[in-house]
Amino acid sequence: MYDQFYGFTGRPFQLTPDPHFYFESGTHRKAMSYLGYGLAQGEGFIVITGDVGAGKTTLVGHLMNTIDPNRLTAVKLVSTQVEGDDLLRLVAEQFGLEWEGQSKAELLRSMEQYLREQARAGKRTLLIVDEGQNLAISALEELRMLSNFQLGGHSLLQIFLLGQPEFRQTLFHSPTLEQLRQRVIATHHLDPMEPEEVEPYILHRLSKVGWTGNPSFSPDAFEEIFDYSEGVPRKLNVLVSRLLLYGAVEQMTRITAQNVRSVVGEIEADRGIDASTLAPLPVDDVVAAAAVAVAPTSAPFAAPTPANETALEWPQRAAEPAADGRGPFAVPADPADAVMLTPPDPSADEILERMAAAKSEASASLAIDPEQLAALEAQITSLETRLVEQDAALRRVLDLLIEWVERDPENAPNPATSRTWAA
Repeated sequence: MYDQFYGFTGRPFQLTPDPHFYFESGTHRKAMSYLGYGLAQGEGFIVITGDVGAGKTTLVGHLMNTIDPNRLTAVKLVSTQVEGDDLLRLVAEQFGLEWEGQSKAELLRSMEQYLREQARAGKRTLLIVDEGQNLAISALEELRMLSNFQLGGHSLLQIFLLGQPEFRQTLFHSPTLEQLRQRVIATHHLDPMEPEEVEPYILHRLSKVGWTGNPSFSPDAFEEIFDYSEGVPRKLNVLVSRLLLYGAVEQMTRITAQNVRSVVGEIEADRGIDASTLAPLPVDDVVAAAAVAVAPTSAPFAAPTPANETALEWPQRAAEPAADGRGPFAVPADPADAVMLTPPDPSADEILERMAAAKSEASASLAIDPEQLAALEAQITSLETRLVEQDAALRRVLDLLIEWVERDPENAPNPATSRTWAA
């Protein structure tokens, strides 16, 4: 819709990764340098990680477009949530080899023969494995075994591993992957774009579809776009695509920061999310909640009673007046501040004595022994951990929703049926 209104030749911010729109940010430039270095080495593993939507798939697509197919055979593997033997079958299928009914030994023999034939034809072979965080340890070990194939002292297969940040934890901290780690020749993590890269990124993608300045963007609009997207390309694409749709519906030729804030509100409303719930609770709130949860309902131990005094009864005796004729505590000036007592018509001295007893009990309740203090600290730590886990789970759900929309554009919110747009 908006592409027709603004005269674009395509959709510049579609969710499906398209190397045609590849933008070389600082972090992507560095990643491409590492990939180029790896190709020049012709051996070992290159590891590229990044958060969901950081542009890993677009980066690989751009790399594939730069490869000369007459000199390098590159295959890509995406379905990686499998064990080792199944991964071998997937690799064999990508190589165009028959795998049904074959044993593991036969599969390995077929793949080695295929790699040798490629080398004799003057071609190297590159295997790109995406979604590396889904790989089982056994699958990673099988990839290492594939990298053992050599001809004349030269490796027959080079492997690029792409994955989300947790893949680095698996790869570099698993004790069983030491041999694989020794074959990693370069690693890079794709960071979000910097604030100053947002404007060039947006204008670059617009220029690919014939944009001639309509719509224009105010400088503060780019700042708002960065604040929401945090520099993550996919989040940025979602927002700007909705911005352009909003602009087309409202027939706008200039997009401002206020427009960005309006669209952000609509996006959050469509997802049924209050943006304020995504932020973790302040530490003070966590401490207060924990204190309420573990506060004792009575004093942890009873105060000793002097030998010449009897236990406190209701009422025990009137409080002794002070030398100036007043009781030990002043009666509240405001009747609303007075303590409500159930016995009928108690005297002022009785009220004051009960207030003193209540104060004594409150002071005793505040005395917490070291064991209770340790339990309180444990509760606080547990609450903080749960908050972090819930925040991570919520963000993961949002990422899955985005991926769900990406797999099928029909899942995307429809402005024609959205209550927000209808209003």
